[in-house]
Amino acid sequence: MIFNRFERLVARRYLRAKRKEGFISVITGFAFTGIALGVATLIIVMSVMNGFRSELLTRILGINGHINIVAAGGMPFDNYRAATDEIKSFDNVANAFPLIEKQLLVSSGQAAEGAMLRGLDKEDILHKDALRKGMENANLDQFSGNVVIIGYRLALKMGLVPGDEITLISPNGKITAFGTVPRMKSYRIVGTFDFGMYEYDSNFIFMPLATAQTFFGMKDAVTNIDVTLKDENRLEETREAIAKSIDPAVYIFDWRQSNSAFFNAIDVERNVMFLILTLIILVAAFNIITGLIMLVKDKGRDIAVLRTMGATKGMIMRIFFMDGAFIGFVGTALGLVLGILFCDNIETIRQFLQNLSGRDLFSAEIYFLSQLPAKVDAVEVTFITLTALLLSFLATIYPAYRAAKMDPVEALRYE
Repeated sequence: MIFNRFERLVARRYLRAKRKEGFISVITGFAFTGIALGVATLIIVMSVMNGFRSELLTRILGINGHINIVAAGGMPFDNYRAATDEIKSFDNVANAFPLIEKQLLVSSGQAAEGAMLRGLDKEDILHKDALRKGMENANLDQFSGNVVIIGYRLALKMGLVPGDEITLISPNGKITAFGTVPRMKSYRIVGTFDFGMYEYDSNFIFMPLATAQTFFGMKDAVTNIDVTLKDENRLEETREAIAKSIDPAVYIFDWRQSNSAFFNAIDVERNVMFLILTLIILVAAFNIITGLIMLVKDKGRDIAVLRTMGATKGMIMRIFFMDGAFIGFVGTALGLVLGILFCDNIETIRQFLQNLSGRDLFSAEIYFLSQLPAKVDAVEVTFITLTALLLSFLATIYPAYRAAKMDPVEALRYE
């Protein structure tokens, strides 16, 4: 056994501070609390960053595909049927469908908003889980002809409900002798969608593909082909294969290019937060050093007596090492439990604090998502726990070594 019963007994007694040692107990309490809060905060922040990235990526790829193909120069994609069939033949392609995506103005009564219109077939909505689930409040059986489905936030902003009519105005209108006349037409709302992403719920409108082709005067053409893959890890390989097989006069983008700046910013912020919050644990470790050094100084006479009774330097060192290690271990364990419990109930806690303060603590307009996500990564949590334990154990070495090197004669002389 590494620590014998005598060493454990003495270490346990030293952790119970007497009244005259209250200041040492306070420092030990700060070290314990600092490690617990540091570990818990680090786990919570890293989990929220992981959850935010994962949830955002899942929803983006759920609404959009992994690869987006656009005709060069903004020209209509008139051979999209053959291209779509060719793309579907690849073994790593789960789904591919044509769509029209254009910006326009939405008007209804006194309200007007800019929006992005996306035209696609009902069958393509049903084949994409995120689109189908987000449109549970919409009647897809009526999704044909001159109808639209709009985001619920856009409907709230404009005071619209299913059954109302909106007027769509496209700046790409007809060219006449008097100039370009914007395209305008009214459509009936057959439902709203909720994807849980502010950008889509407040700005997007869905329309049947044939209706969109008629509205924009594109005849039998589209603007994009959306491609969803089975294995995201083979994205580069599949993208190169698609580029070789279809018309070279197209642009091929993947989700990484479309969202690179955004996800790079998340990764940078995540790394910086990890570095900053690790300093909290480091500060707590220094508190362990301070507390143990003061404990060693206060227990100088005790150490001298133990030495004269036969205690070796190794025994003295292990006694104080156990004290510091106990503080670090229990603090880390408490922080681990608090961090995981907080992450498991983070949305409930947010709602409680939001109701208590009367303020929106996670604004969808700023953070894109309507709920606060958290994803606990077991590997990351293990790394945080081991880092905290390592810093705590390292913090005990110097005070324990100083106690072991203390000269019993000198300690008794000055007492």
